Amino acid sequence: MTPEIGHFALILAFAIAIAQSLALLGGAVTGNADERFTSFGRRASLIVFGLTLVSFLSLMNAFGHSDFSVINVYENSHSAKPFIYKLTGTWGNHEGSMLLWVLILTLFSGVLAAQGRAAPRELLNLTLGIQSLIIVAFIAFILFTSNPFERLFPTPTDGTGLNPLLQDPGLAIHPPFLYLGYVGFSVPFSFAVAALIRGKADTVWARLMRPWALIAWTFLTIGIMLGSWWAYYELGWGGWWAWDPVENASFMPWLAGTALIHSIRVVERRDAMKGWAVLLAITAFSLSLVGTFLVRSGVITSVHAFAVDPARGVFILAILVAAVGGALTVFAARANSLTPTGAFAPVSREGALVVNNALVLTACTTVFVGTFYPLFIDVLSGEKISVGAPYFNLVFTKIAGITLALAGAGTLLAWKRANLSATIRRLAPAALAAVVTGVIVLVIADRERVTGAIGIALVAWLAVGAISEIAFRIKLFRAPVSDSVKRAKGLPGAAWGAALSHFGLAIFALGAIGISLWKTETVALMTEGDVAEVAGYSVTLTSVERLRGPNYEAERATFSAQKKGEKFSLSGERRYYPIRGMETSEAAIRAQGLSDLYISFGENTSGRGWPVRLFFNPFVAFLWWGAAVTALGGFVAFADRGRKPAKLRKKNPAAKPIEVATA
Repeated sequence: MTPEIGHFALILAFAIAIAQSLALLGGAVTGNADERFTSFGRRASLIVFGLTLVSFLSLMNAFGHSDFSVINVYENSHSAKPFIYKLTGTWGNHEGSMLLWVLILTLFSGVLAAQGRAAPRELLNLTLGIQSLIIVAFIAFILFTSNPFERLFPTPTDGTGLNPLLQDPGLAIHPPFLYLGYVGFSVPFSFAVAALIRGKADTVWARLMRPWALIAWTFLTIGIMLGSWWAYYELGWGGWWAWDPVENASFMPWLAGTALIHSIRVVERRDAMKGWAVLLAITAFSLSLVGTFLVRSGVITSVHAFAVDPARGVFILAILVAAVGGALTVFAARANSLTPTGAFAPVSREGALVVNNALVLTACTTVFVGTFYPLFIDVLSGEKISVGAPYFNLVFTKIAGITLALAGAGTLLAWKRANLSATIRRLAPAALAAVVTGVIVLVIADRERVTGAIGIALVAWLAVGAISEIAFRIKLFRAPVSDSVKRAKGLPGAAWGAALSHFGLAIFALGAIGISLWKTETVALMTEGDVAEVAGYSVTLTSVERLRGPNYEAERATFSAQKKGEKFSLSGERRYYPIRGMETSEAAIRAQGLSDLYISFGENTSGRGWPVRLFFNPFVAFLWWGAAVTALGGFVAFADRGRKPAKLRKKNPAAKPIEVATA
């Protein structure tokens, strides 16, 4: 009965979400948005979340108890699978992942409803009404094309198992964080459309929307990092980013979200760039929907893709067209109503943000074109082409370098109008650090000297710029230490968060540059006792043994490595899952400081030895540390509650300055 309970709860949530959208949007259109509509809208959001949670837990219970009478469980689980992967298998498939998507969507709507009392009533009602429309669309998608509770009779004795690539801790937690980012952008999207309908986007609106954009961007950062980390150690190819279409699908909304959080800050501070902020909010969520379409339409083949049913792809495409087309239509009709009241000089922090946003969107466009161009050509002519890493590395990295350079300078510019002499003084430490590090790399690097020197100089420029921004604000070395400490304590979380994120981005860039320019690779056919050389390491294949896991058979290779007297061993595996008839690899990785000795091996099909690929990946640890620090900066900025805007205080004098929506 548990699957039926989950199915019924989802149907009930669907019906209530329809009623909620009709009540809130109907009340807004007719001008009857009184307290009754508002109260019903808030309660409905919480009820819909509760029902969706019941539905999701029902599906998880079916997976946990291996209820193979449910088709979804039968196709994605097995009695011999470890229990933790039985549970994570709930979202390790198309139907379950979409239910998780809707659960997160209703969670955000419920939080907005519970904590949005300080928001203007009309704005809250419109935002919740648009959110409920999105919920209706996705629940309809599940109920009509992707029912996770469909029964199977007669009941099989066992299932076919979860995709082995998903039976891994990294990929088990990767989708929830990615969805928190994807779905999180639905709230800024709803705020943006609500602002267009009202014809009003002011500092109050920006302050209400900012934390939602920040938390979505932060979760998406974590999700992308986890996915990259999983691909690095699980797929055995020695890299961390392949410009796979589904990787790009998560990267594009991250880029748009990056531009969005900067634009919102300008609206909040100067009541300018309103049109930018609204358009970027629409773009970020639209690109999230594009990613959903890519994964579930069957138009691409990827290790990340879930579904290949054309009917599902058409349904998702219809949601995409309705959401994007509707929002852009409203934008075209109402954008002129978003008149900015603030002004700023071209040479100012706002001016730098305008240029930076243009660069980020240009970078996003290059990724979009590289991802979809082969699909367009296939549809138009039937010709199969591919756009790979050379295109992205040639075009995207150039734009990214210019963006990093401007980001390092922009943080040190004053708001509204920058004083030239003061700006030069602020930029001096970062410029000096960039020149010194660039010269050092140019002298000591053994190849790719010029490219490496420029790249590392940019890293120093951005990192020191982030530190200098805080140093100048607390008057470090220009005031007594006690005064600087007091100023540091008084700095808003937004300032600390921005500095941390920029510093983390610099750390990440250092890792990306290091592994891209100075990675060393050796390929060898090895038998037990053979030795191969890579980056000064002598690597011996010590032994290869067969073993059996809980639901797989494995071939484990043990290597010993030696360099300058240091000796250690490391091992990797090739696993075969008989239930699915699939193989996976577990690379042998040994961290050497901030770099990795990385070894993957293939199958001994010829009987003459195992093909082995050996990599030395310098600075690779900076990738994960940099992404983590960047995400930490997002959380710090999100936690900054600050002061409630004066307009909001006057409108709701009794409201408490709490909650996500008032941050």
